[in-house]
Amino acid sequence: MAYTTSYIPADQSKPTIDLTIGDLLRRAADRAGDTTALVDGSGDHATRGRWTYSELLTEAEAGARAMLERFQPGEHVAILSPNRPEWTFAQLSAAMAGLVLVTVNPVLRPAEIRYILDQSDAVGVLVAAQYRDQDLNAVVNGLRPDLALLRDVIPLNNWSDFRASGNEAKALPAVASDDAVMIQYTSGTTGAPKGAVLRHFGIVNAGHFISERLEREAGDVWVNPLPMFHTGGCVMGTLGTMASLGTQVMVRDFDPSVVLRLIEEERPIYALGVPTMVLALLEHPDFATRDTSSLKVFSSGASTVPPDLVRRIESSFGVTYNMAMGQTESSSVIFMTRLDSTTEQKAETLGVPLLHWETKVADEQGNAVVIGTAGELCCRGWGVMTGYYKLPEATAEAIDADGWLHTGDIGVMDEDGYTRITGRLKDIIIRGGENLFPREIEDVLIKHADVADAAVIGVPDPRWGEQPVAFIRPAGERRPTDAELADFVRERIASHKVPREWFFVDAFPINAAGKIQKFILREQYDKQHSG
Repeated sequence: MAYTTSYIPADQSKPTIDLTIGDLLRRAADRAGDTTALVDGSGDHATRGRWTYSELLTEAEAGARAMLERFQPGEHVAILSPNRPEWTFAQLSAAMAGLVLVTVNPVLRPAEIRYILDQSDAVGVLVAAQYRDQDLNAVVNGLRPDLALLRDVIPLNNWSDFRASGNEAKALPAVASDDAVMIQYTSGTTGAPKGAVLRHFGIVNAGHFISERLEREAGDVWVNPLPMFHTGGCVMGTLGTMASLGTQVMVRDFDPSVVLRLIEEERPIYALGVPTMVLALLEHPDFATRDTSSLKVFSSGASTVPPDLVRRIESSFGVTYNMAMGQTESSSVIFMTRLDSTTEQKAETLGVPLLHWETKVADEQGNAVVIGTAGELCCRGWGVMTGYYKLPEATAEAIDADGWLHTGDIGVMDEDGYTRITGRLKDIIIRGGENLFPREIEDVLIKHADVADAAVIGVPDPRWGEQPVAFIRPAGERRPTDAELADFVRERIASHKVPREWFFVDAFPINAAGKIQKFILREQYDKQHSG
């Protein structure tokens, strides 16, 4: 139909599913018990770990009983780990035990991890031994004296011993689809991370309707390199695969040579990855020699995908490209292109809403604007978070009295209902699919003895989508070196948040309220880099 107003009512042509994660897994085991549900993408093809749906259900129920020996339903338990099969076991076990899983990015530094464990009221944490340069066990044990509620640390490397510690006779609790199941942290304009509380109903239907949009069938294989601490990995990947009775090939840590080998050996129909990952695959020397002919659909999102890259993906892989857009606060995907969308729609828009999402492009009063007019992108439906944990004011800013989630994105809708993003109300930098928040980086920089003030903006980057750059007003005559500033930031927050360029100014452009006018800094940056 042709729209005249930027409002799309919820498409209710197919029903939602009123299931918990445990229900979804039990349904899969009942319908496709012998189908491989999960493949550990590490190691050789012949020796990789593989679990059927029946085996996955057994693993999850045993893990749930072990958790109930330590925790009470409704309590919050964190997981600090890179991708590994035990991550999925823990996700399913916690859900079946009625617990709320707090997901933590393992690349975060100790102070960032401490904040999340403390703010979330985590009483336990499942932790991997190591990730990159961090001894995660040592980090958590070092933080324990500062975390009054934390009473149990469970090493994921000893999962088999942990799962065996449960009481086999213990009945699992009744869990409702409206119960909270996860808290995933996303920062806001203040820079302080906020925990979005997600329900079983929201993330189960996210997996279900993502699968429906991709037209997935039972037995289809999906290779998934996205991190499990993010909805892209544990919802779009795990629950989307489970909803369609398919097979998820989990990539432990993204490496283009490993992913290309997995595509050749595991023969997936679908591949998932942010644009940075896709570009790394296309540019890797192994791309020319690996057999990727099994792929039919490549689904991406999280940041803008240039039209030329969309065309390159489709021609190079011989696939249909699929664009997805969502946010943590919406339980995962809101918009997605269809498999029969035109090249222009896939390259230039977010697609159209998934079933049962009501969306609009609104003016400042919340009214839908006319087609072709810019406004804030808002949505309402099954995936809206219940709120930010212990942050009622922030919740009220994000979700209005009528239940509309305000995404903070500025969008324009066309007459076919396809929407594109033209800007952001929130000052977010999306680097490689990860949200970076200038205020957090600025707060670190101003702690440096030679920095009086700092402003961070995002600038376009051909590989990462965007990169942070910093403008520094020195505290005195000494100007710290770029390397010194980078090391200072890297020691305090995750390395992917470190600005990639540094500029020194004598004064910042400010408005009447005394706020730095970042759009002027962007103009200065663009002028300096033009030509």
